[in-house]
Amino acid sequence: MSLSPNHGDRRGQVPSLVVLHYTGMVDGASARARLCDPQAEVSAHWLIHEDGLTEALVPEDRRAWHAGAGSWQGQGDVNSRSIGIELVNPGDRPFPEPQMAALEDLLRGIMARWSIPPAGVIAHSDMAPERKIDPGPRFDWRRLALQGLAVWPAGLGPDLPLDESLSRIGYPECPARLAAFRLRFRPWAEGAEDAVDRRIAAGLV
Repeated sequence: MSLSPNHGDRRGQVPSLVVLHYTGMVDGASARARLCDPQAEVSAHWLIHEDGLTEALVPEDRRAWHAGAGSWQGQGDVNSRSIGIELVNPGDRPFPEPQMAALEDLLRGIMARWSIPPAGVIAHSDMAPERKIDPGPRFDWRRLALQGLAVWPAGLGPDLPLDESLSRIGYPECPARLAAFRLRFRPWAEGAEDAVDRRIAAGLV
């Protein structure tokens, strides 16, 4: 049974991605109300509260409305081929330990059920870099990667053209994709691209 009415058919697709979000709202109750409001026309498959409480809002075999416009690895309609997880967080603070532990448990199950590899776990900002910044610079991607639940560069690669590497990783072509890449792999970096950006991206490739 779905708690949110905001979902539809997957249009012939099966989940191959997991998209991580933060709610950007003051608390879990407010986020849950919005994700379950038919007037809002937004939803996610899962909502994880700060204390680790995990709520299923939309069945995983249905198309939740969480990703919006964007693309990953050259393919649009991310909603049809992804599972969306919302983490209760206003966007200005670290993610609590109980919440991260619950996310890790949830990801293990989702990735096993749908045969999704670590590279298939992405940020909302990865696939919509001109619109979104969540889950933001405070999210610990390296922690997930150490458990095989996401990707992280094992080391620096050669100094290769950045645009080529970002396209191979999956980032859509747009001026904001360097910022999205840094948000995930090099938080708080500023200025024009440099050799560190290029070598981290090459290491990921």
